Amino acid sequence: MCKFPLLVLFCLFQAQAQRPAEERRVLKALPLDFEEAPVDAPTQPSPTPVVPAAPLVAELVPAEPAAPPQTKPADAVPASPSVPENSPAPYLNTTPVEVSPIDQKPTGNDAVRLQIFLDQANFGPGVVDGKIGQFSELAVKSWNELHGHPLDSWTAVNTAARKAVPNPFAVAIVPEISEKWVDIKLTYKRSQQGNVKRMSYRSTVEFMSERYHTDIPYLTELNPNMKIYNLKPRDTLIVPNVNAFQIENLTGAAFKEDKALSQRHAVIDTKLNQVRIYEANLRALVVADPEAPASVANQSLIATFPITPGKPEFIRYGKWKMQNAVELPVWRFDQQLLDTGKRSNNAFDIAGGPNNPVGVLWCGLSKPGIGMHGTSDPETIGRSQSAGCIRLANWDIVRIPGLLRPGASVEIR
Repeated sequence: MCKFPLLVLFCLFQAQAQRPAEERRVLKALPLDFEEAPVDAPTQPSPTPVVPAAPLVAELVPAEPAAPPQTKPADAVPASPSVPENSPAPYLNTTPVEVSPIDQKPTGNDAVRLQIFLDQANFGPGVVDGKIGQFSELAVKSWNELHGHPLDSWTAVNTAARKAVPNPFAVAIVPEISEKWVDIKLTYKRSQQGNVKRMSYRSTVEFMSERYHTDIPYLTELNPNMKIYNLKPRDTLIVPNVNAFQIENLTGAAFKEDKALSQRHAVIDTKLNQVRIYEANLRALVVADPEAPASVANQSLIATFPITPGKPEFIRYGKWKMQNAVELPVWRFDQQLLDTGKRSNNAFDIAGGPNNPVGVLWCGLSKPGIGMHGTSDPETIGRSQSAGCIRLANWDIVRIPGLLRPGASVEIR
């Protein structure tokens, strides 16, 4: 089992800028997938400090031997030394860490460690927040299936996670590039978004939470002494120790067919709210029953991610082909199309960006108007239905071109 990297010093790669829109190939996504946002921006809460359930000592006072040096993500540092001289000092509780039983569902730091391990192995647990819920449990079952362990076993996966992720937290530095991807004045009114050049993040903390595969409430919990909505470049905060989703590396690329990746299969299970990706062989066409015992390793299984399917009346069940995959898609907003399925003459384009309704990547299927795509609200994955498409968190959907390419088969069940 590979070991996953700790996060390192400030990003040296952030200079890559997004190409101007006129130089990018633009694919207009036309999904039946829209939930109207509130007309007025929600009031940002004044978060109440919450002491983490498991004390954050893993990086400053490692409870286990440190892993061998590895290549680390670009804009974070280990949680003790070497933070910028005038940066706010993150909160740290030095109470001894409680260790979860190896054969049980973990809690506290061990829960975060397990979620990071699964996330980095492409068995998405959903939001990394230390809460082992439905998606984390599905990811554990999928990992066990791949390795031939009993699906409900916790021993093997906890053992692997503790070996691979000795330190579940790190101190991240807010990168300078965040200023180009944050627009605190971004409108919530869909009718006005056609005039926006980029659907950016609405705050730096939103930028940082998605970057580290988590949500704002959990960052608030990890950093209770910080004014989380006042972050600025070069500030530091504690984050889950995952490989950062670096949105600045997206260029608007359109992905082509690949000899190996275009032969793979994806099965979208609308009952489990999970997409499963398989190698191209006969066993790939079988979706394992998550309640059945595992007998042998299913090495055709490559990855699984949590999804939100469309409403039952709008889901297009069947076997389709992936037709295209494009970063930072333009989304064509047509209220009549969303309401009735028929296009009108009153549609307009909404620019690409993390707060575009289809997120940062669109994978269109051979069924017109249907695809897999990202989302502007990762915390709602699995908790709210869309009109017809398959939504993934942005940090998950960006991995799809490395796993599937146009030509791959996609079955919606």
